[in-house]
Amino acid sequence: MGNIVISGTGVFTPPNALSNEELVAGYNAHVDLWNAEHAAEIEVGDMTAKAHSSCEFIEKASGIKSRYLMEASGLKEPDRMYPYLSNMAEAELASTPVQVKMALEAALKALGEAGLKGSDIDMVIISASVWERFVPSMATELQSILGAKGFSFDMAMGCSSATFGMSTAQDAIASGMANKALVVTAEYLSPLMAYEDRDGHFIFGDAAVAMVLEREEETASKAAFRIKDRKLFTEFSTNIQAGFGSRVLIERDRIGDQEQRFSQSGRAVFKELLPKVIEHVEGHMSSLGKSISDFKRMWLHQANINMNLFASKKILGHTPSQDEAPTILDQYANTAGAGCMIAFNNHKQDFKSGDLGLICSFGASYSIGSFVVEKV
Repeated sequence: MGNIVISGTGVFTPPNALSNEELVAGYNAHVDLWNAEHAAEIEVGDMTAKAHSSCEFIEKASGIKSRYLMEASGLKEPDRMYPYLSNMAEAELASTPVQVKMALEAALKALGEAGLKGSDIDMVIISASVWERFVPSMATELQSILGAKGFSFDMAMGCSSATFGMSTAQDAIASGMANKALVVTAEYLSPLMAYEDRDGHFIFGDAAVAMVLEREEETASKAAFRIKDRKLFTEFSTNIQAGFGSRVLIERDRIGDQEQRFSQSGRAVFKELLPKVIEHVEGHMSSLGKSISDFKRMWLHQANINMNLFASKKILGHTPSQDEAPTILDQYANTAGAGCMIAFNNHKQDFKSGDLGLICSFGASYSIGSFVVEKV
């Protein structure tokens, strides 16, 4: 069995960019309204007044300056503070989930770069952190729309959904179960966010990224990267979580809305996960007889700038340049499982044949996934 390559990638960027300034204005107006409505309780100490957010606070905490959302206007309304249904929901294929439509847009770009059509694909995976619909499988709907053959399924592994999805596709191709696979990480995160929470209202953006995998001897793509090696890791943690699920339908009167939405213990994640990421990456390189100097670039999970700088500085031995470890979270915010592959898609064009790069996801569950790739 020959090498397997990532022969095409594509990113879907939602139409609505929301800057920190716009997000903060909506949030602070909400805070003023909330504090006024609860002034009596705040005065006697039964409630604590909410504090304003600021662009300076957001950028220092995360490095985020903007984000793309499927629908942004609801976050500017202080008495709402959650998105409206995306206009994409009212477009053609009206019954199709927005998340599938996001996946389709990214998939078509990846197929275009690989020089393939939907009918060339015989395995489709949608691997993402969150789900707009559980049954029927969203991947089977994408398969149907594309006219792909074979089989499809949904899967999830938090912030490592893209890398774990690619690893699963690689196994299927290597075993002969599939010939050409499409993996899409479509992260429709905005409906999950608690935008009334100062510590978390700025974190996520919506986006989708798609990857085509196939055998090297069969590809006609000029953009192909050979998968040299991969390494996966998981360790259970509840420090990053979202409580929505089937039991919420039964316990909706007992479980508060806030408990269903995204929450994290950021300091614990920083302290516990990042040493594991550094050990994982260094161990992966060492197992291949490589050092960081052998790699042209790292494409890391885009969590926040402080985590990225800490990890890349430890691995590189110096503060990274944008060329060594590119950042896209300033523009896209945290896009969960999609982040490292958006960085790869946006910052791979200057690679020449033989150049090595390292893709690394890390985050919720805990999970870490790393791929060593070489430009064909």
